[in-house]
Amino acid sequence: MGRKAFVGGNWKMNTQRESATALATAVAKATEKASRDVEVVVFPPFPYLLPVGDAIGPRVRLGAQDAYTEASGAFTGEVSVAMLADCGATHALTGHSERRHVLGESDTLVGAKTRAVLDGGLTCVVCVGETLEQREAGETDTVNERQTRAALEGVSAEGMARVVIAYEPVWAIGTGRTASPADAQQAHAALRALLAKLYDDKVAAATRIIYGGSVKGANAAELFGQPDIDGGLIGGASLDAEEFGAIVTAAAKKVH
Repeated sequence: MGRKAFVGGNWKMNTQRESATALATAVAKATEKASRDVEVVVFPPFPYLLPVGDAIGPRVRLGAQDAYTEASGAFTGEVSVAMLADCGATHALTGHSERRHVLGESDTLVGAKTRAVLDGGLTCVVCVGETLEQREAGETDTVNERQTRAALEGVSAEGMARVVIAYEPVWAIGTGRTASPADAQQAHAALRALLAKLYDDKVAAATRIIYGGSVKGANAAELFGQPDIDGGLIGGASLDAEEFGAIVTAAAKKVH
């Protein structure tokens, strides 16, 4: 298949400058060996992009937790893709469930942000996933398809080379609940089939689809062992360098 495993650490609204720098240094050390085989990216809060970028070393990439759709202008409080790139970021998240459900971002806005990230030359990690109510109503694939179609609207097959899809069931984020490996695999397989429909089999086979939702060192290997799960977007566990390192090591053992 040739898909390189991907593990991202989403620090969310945590750390301050000193602790962020210390965590970045520890992550670089904990992932030093495994990061040869895994694309490792950390996503610190905006104010700490520069010090974290200086601390992570050459093998760990720097990502931003969000980006705005416009290049510049009167948009108080927003951060453009060009600003992120200027700080050394190579990746950005769009559509994280907390932005969708806590901050009210629409599918349309997520699509606009995704296009802006790609137009700005960064790799975009597009997050999709259903709520518990939607899952219990049997709407997992329907929700994932709607969110994915909107996020990728206007994105070319060539542009998909810089897209990672993160399946994050909302009910499993920060709750300690995790989709079973079989359930997660089923959702990932459905997303890959959708990519084949939207693009072609080549794009579907090449695009990395990663899982997020209470991933830990203890369950990472079983999750990553599924054929369509190419790594993870890690929340709470990414704030512990040793735990995050164990997850990256598990990803490095995935057979490609």
